[in-house]
Amino acid sequence: MPALNDVLNRLSDAADAGETPSAADLEAVLASSDAELMDVVAAAARLRFRHFGNKVKLNYLVNLKSGLCPEDCNYCSQRLGSKADVLKYTWLTPEAAAEQAAAGVSGGASRVCLVASGRGPTDMDVERVGKTIAAVKNAAPGVEVCACLGLLKDGQADRLADLGADAYNHNLNTSEDQYAEICSTHTFADRVDTVNSARAAGLSPCSGLIAGMGESHADLVAVALGLREIGSDSIPVNFLLSFDGTPLEGKWELDPRQCLRILAMVRLANPAAEVRLAAGREVHLRHMQGVALQIVNSIFLGDYLTSEGQAAKDDLELIADAGLVPLGLEEAPEAVREQVKVRRRGAGTEVAPNA
Repeated sequence: MPALNDVLNRLSDAADAGETPSAADLEAVLASSDAELMDVVAAAARLRFRHFGNKVKLNYLVNLKSGLCPEDCNYCSQRLGSKADVLKYTWLTPEAAAEQAAAGVSGGASRVCLVASGRGPTDMDVERVGKTIAAVKNAAPGVEVCACLGLLKDGQADRLADLGADAYNHNLNTSEDQYAEICSTHTFADRVDTVNSARAAGLSPCSGLIAGMGESHADLVAVALGLREIGSDSIPVNFLLSFDGTPLEGKWELDPRQCLRILAMVRLANPAAEVRLAAGREVHLRHMQGVALQIVNSIFLGDYLTSEGQAAKDDLELIADAGLVPLGLEEAPEAVREQVKVRRRGAGTEVAPNA
């Protein structure tokens, strides 16, 4: 363990100095043992609490247009040729989208993420989304709106900023070296260009990754450092949901402990960024989600684009149990107190035991 302690000390020193951490040290975090896991979590947690205190940002997704995407991203249930049994529908009206967003805001979300499937928007689509942004903000003054519409053409990021968008999401997803393994209809560079154009337009860049697609430790570190290099303000960390009917159907490479290492590595690579616990957290982290909140400072509330998340009430209880407070609230939600259940099964009864 002394070797890992040296690694964590170097990573902490790099964070304090504002320096880019060593890729080798970040890979060592991913390769650490189960016996060292809490040391890794603690090192990442110190940075999380230094920059964000006990606050957790809640984000809420609204899928404006679902399915039938012409791109062939292997991980996606909405991809070209997908046989996944997911919802497919065309554009929601601004009023319908605002109604969906209001549910998330009432649950505590301070950012609404407006997402549409497809390679990228037409100029008409951008104007349509602008009306939706206005409807969402009129219904919930002060809420942030992040748009996620695919690859942007010249001028579209500027127009979205003019229409009231606060941020733009376009994930890098994996390393440049691995990118051709997961998609052939666009390139890693295309994604970087879109994130750069969003930042240049004054939109807060939101870009993250997906773990569990067959990548190496080096790939994960490369994308984490790539996100640092492009200046991603928000980094959603997704864990692969291997939908039936997609090329990655049945792929399952992650366990809760490795998910924690990945989150810690991303935090150590990007100490001051908003690191967001995103899709797949419920199925891959399971009972370790509360530990993950010691590393991340942001989560999605409720459901995802084509899969259901855990109940929003359970999310809020998870946050309260961790002693954290949703951003925008002055104090923690009321603690959960469950009544004692008197045993009525097993020994002394005719009811089967709990085993």
